[in-house]
Order: sequence, then structure tokens, then C-alpha cells
Amino acid sequence: VQLVESGGDLVQPGGSLRLSCAASGFDFSVFWMHWVRQPPGKGLEYVALITGDGSSYYADSVQGRFTISRDNINNATFLHMHNLKPDDTAVYYCLREGGNAYDYWGQGTRVTVSS
Repeated sequence: VQLVESGGDLVQPGGSLRLSCAASGFDFSVFWMHWVRQPPGKGLEYVALITGDGSSYYADSVQGRFTISRDNINNATFLHMHNLKPDDTAVYYCLREGGNAYDYWGQGTRVTVSS
């Protein structure tokens, strides 16, 4: 199993980014996938999840600004981030949920929101 995030960058407040998570080594379409983030010097924060059939859930802090999606043909999940704020600065991780636990994580991709 491998999860590889990409797309992190430096962006100005109000800007947009799309993060990608390429998955391999498992039957991607049946697993719920999650995004979490870790701001500098802080603990992990939950961001969003997407079920195998595309239902989604968002943390209050990103509701209305972020959209999670998935491509079950190309085995990838995406986090579309809009109206970014400095508080969104963090390392973003893609996780697989297996057996009611986060059993695999990616290496993370860094997002910096700053003018």
C-alpha cells in the first residue's frame, strides 16, 4: 500500500490549491479516504473524508471552502482548497481508513498561506 500526496505550495490568502493523493497497492474504490493536517507547532486537525461511493464530510473550519473528491478509475483522491487563509498553513496528509482505523498514511504535502 502506498499513498503519495502532492500539490502543496506557497499561496497568498484568498488563493486556491488542489492537493492530490495517488493510491496504489489496494482496491482503492472500497476504502474511505481522509485528509488531516498538522499546522506548525500544533497537533493533527481533521479536514475531510470521502466514502467509496463519494459521500463527503468536512470539518467546520473548512466547510464551504474545501471540496474532497476521488477518482476510482485512477486511484486518487483530491482536496480542492479555495479562499485559503493563513490558518490553513499546515502539512496535509492523506489517510486510508481500514478496519475502523487509519491504517496507512502518506508522507504529507506542505501548504503555506502567506502574503
